[in-house]
Amino acid sequence: MDHLWSPWRYRYVTAGEKPQGCIFCAMAARHDDATQLIVYRARHNFVVLNRYPYTGGHVMVVPYTHSASLALTPPESLTELILLAQRAETLLHQAYRCPGMNMGFNLGECAGAGVAQHLHFHVVPRWPGDANFMTAVGETRVIPEDLAESYRKLSALDWH
Repeated sequence: MDHLWSPWRYRYVTAGEKPQGCIFCAMAARHDDATQLIVYRARHNFVVLNRYPYTGGHVMVVPYTHSASLALTPPESLTELILLAQRAETLLHQAYRCPGMNMGFNLGECAGAGVAQHLHFHVVPRWPGDANFMTAVGETRVIPEDLAESYRKLSALDWH
């Protein structure tokens, strides 16, 4: 039998009490960005690493405003969100040398949103062949970079 080692996942499942309410609101309220994996805070949004990434460097742009849809999110938050997604595209290309990206929203649980009650925009670096038999057959993702390294790399970049 083959084994996959994922110590970051073990720390999460054994951490004890999970935050009550919205995880994004709880993240934003804390002022320990390294623990929360927040790589950048802007006026209306923050950029955070996904704790369950599709691949290394997977970030999300999250409005501070708690809303589940674009229609309920203030225009200034949406404007800044897309500008941060644009900046993330540039910075991820520089940091990861990825030739492609997946970017977008999953609105609602049935659309695949893991946190359906709080709007967030995914920016996912992609490379040829990064989805292989492990994902297709083994229903397992192999992430080549640990979250701490992703945080170190992305939080050091110029997000302004």
